[in-house]
Formats: sequence, structure tokens, C-alpha cells
Amino acid sequence: MELTGYCMGLKKVVNIVEPELVTMKNGRKAVKGLAEEDRKFKVFRILGKDEVAEVEAALAR
Repeated sequence: MELTGYCMGLKKVVNIVEPELVTMKNGRKAVKGLAEEDRKFKVFRILGKDEVAEVEAALAR
């Protein structure tokens, strides 16, 4: 599974490398990592309720 997110610095959707699952203060899950094209940019994507289990399984591998 490829994780993508919108990079504000590059102003486009990019693949997320070195993804890490985080829990925000409000309890929602999100993925943070680096943009594949230019690793100096951080990418943060908030996950929907349906995506959480799928992403957790993909990152556990």
C-alpha cells in the first residue's frame, strides 16, 4: 500500500516515505513522514476511520 499526502512545500500530492502512525490529541490517527521527491519536506495525513486498520496492518509488516 502506498501512502500519499499533500505536500505544502511542493504544492502537490506525493508518496510518503518513512511513515509513522501517530495519535493526535483528539484521538484521531494520522500518518507523518517525508515527501519522496524531496525529503526535506514533511508530510502529514489525517486518516479516516475506514483507513486506520488498513494502514496499521501495512505499517506492521
